[in-house]
Amino acid sequence: MDDSEMRDILENKAFNSVWGDTFVGDEVKTAPKGFNKEHKAIDLIKKKQYIFIKKYTDTEVLADNFLQEVDNAFKTVRPFFDYMSDVLTTDLNGVSLVD
Repeated sequence: MDDSEMRDILENKAFNSVWGDTFVGDEVKTAPKGFNKEHKAIDLIKKKQYIFIKKYTDTEVLADNFLQEVDNAFKTVRPFFDYMSDVLTTDLNGVSLVD
């Protein structure tokens, strides 16, 4: 598993300015079957889901620019969605599983 593209997205400055350290989700307790517990991407492999949370205050929600803020938040997470779509719809050789 090459985790470099995913890490590039998660460590992107613009991404972190919006989402910060809000990557959450349940994890399996040990390395999944077939993966070495010392694998360089074990922290990502052990995730059961990938969840990003952005909390807004009442004041932020009621502000005139709230829709722009939400739009910006979704634009910064879009590369992650695109990456996951690519990964989940191609085989290990990069061939599309969807026709």
